[in-house]
Amino acid sequence: MDQQIIETANFTVVAVEKPHVSREDGGHIKISPKVRIADRTELAPKLAIEAMRLTMIVGAAMARGMNKRGVDIGRINYQDNGNWSVFQPEGPYFHIHLYGRAKSAKINKWGDACYFPQRSSGFYENFAPLDEGDVQAIQEEIALIAQEDKYQDQEWRL
Repeated sequence: MDQQIIETANFTVVAVEKPHVSREDGGHIKISPKVRIADRTELAPKLAIEAMRLTMIVGAAMARGMNKRGVDIGRINYQDNGNWSVFQPEGPYFHIHLYGRAKSAKINKWGDACYFPQRSSGFYENFAPLDEGDVQAIQEEIALIAQEDKYQDQEWRL
């Protein structure tokens, strides 16, 4: 089961149980709106602003927290895909993936594009999710970063 990192009135942020990027290569977090929409063009303006702010806070917290936990994150990749759900009856839904990119990565190597074959390929079978200590470190960093002037509601016109 995915581990919840934080929840806002409109979004959930989780450490993915079956990650696309293994913990030691940087890890995988997913941000999802609580209301199912097909893609970002369906976000109301305030939700679009909240989504952007949330990706920035969580991304910074992921990099800081994982570095403190010994995973040498050099960058976070942000992606909203939906490719795997195009053949499902309900279709794709908007969510944002945060992929930590460790400089010492063994599979999705530093400087290369991430490789994401179909889940059924078995490629992800031995990928480790973020652990409880990682989640706690990220939560602690989120609390600190969210207090910075740059992230206050008035700066975002919320």
